[in-house]
Amino acid sequence: MNIHDLLIVFGAGIFGAAIGALAAFEFVGLLVIALVAIQIATGSPSSFIELPFGMFGPHVGGFASGVAATAYAAKKGKLANGRDIVAGLSGLASPDVLLVGGVFGVIGYLCISLANMIPAFSSGLAWTDTVAFSVVISGIITRLAFGKTGLFGKPDAGIRQCYPPSDKCWMPYHSRIGQLVTLGIGIGLFAGYLGTSLGGNGALLAFGISAFSLIFLHFNTQVPVSHHISLPAATVAVLSGSLLWAALIGVLCALLGELISRLFLVHGDTHIDPPAFVIFIMTTLINLAATVGVFALIPMI
Repeated sequence: MNIHDLLIVFGAGIFGAAIGALAAFEFVGLLVIALVAIQIATGSPSSFIELPFGMFGPHVGGFASGVAATAYAAKKGKLANGRDIVAGLSGLASPDVLLVGGVFGVIGYLCISLANMIPAFSSGLAWTDTVAFSVVISGIITRLAFGKTGLFGKPDAGIRQCYPPSDKCWMPYHSRIGQLVTLGIGIGLFAGYLGTSLGGNGALLAFGISAFSLIFLHFNTQVPVSHHISLPAATVAVLSGSLLWAALIGVLCALLGELISRLFLVHGDTHIDPPAFVIFIMTTLINLAATVGVFALIPMI
């Protein structure tokens, strides 16, 4: 951690807020795809990873800064919806909104830096995805700083308001259990194929494809939000060598994402990201399972 890096993430946070949280995350997906191409072509790890998971990672300018700036803009009456992560905030012509993005770029960088200083958090299979963890912490800070609904929101008519699906839901067209299970199996199997075929690069590629696919949401195409399914599924495939484990984890991730959305998002007035929550929880559980030998005890094809 140094002043040079802090200045970079401050600038990245401003840029992420300017183009909007969702667009910034889609760029992360594109950068991850480029990273995988570089690593496959060279046959070795690339320092390019510091861009999509470092200085423009989702916890900095690649998503979280836009989430915070959106919430701030809504609090100040400059935006109607504090959860509108599609909005490009440069259109508000409000420097203070963009500066909040810069500040949260720094906050995200500090979150991951502090997490990585804790030995248990950064010792490989003993912990989790600290990028996703930092996105969650940043989202919680955003809710407490700029929201009015509290951490869990204020449901108007209880959790039943989101079932059957309605516009109040996170992603109404994949809020039913049948749809979630089907997506979990399909995305889990495909991500598992990438993981078993390409190893760690396959897990990255699964994440990158899912993240970049969200660009179609800007064109009103109802694509699934799937990076919280594909990344853990590909990861478990790398560790277990099993497509069935990938499918099982895919289903669990899909269901868990919906549950977390109902606990933290749908009744709140700012965005707390369900996929980031799922990735840090499931990555932790998968890594712990690998550490104690669960995949060896319960092999699957």
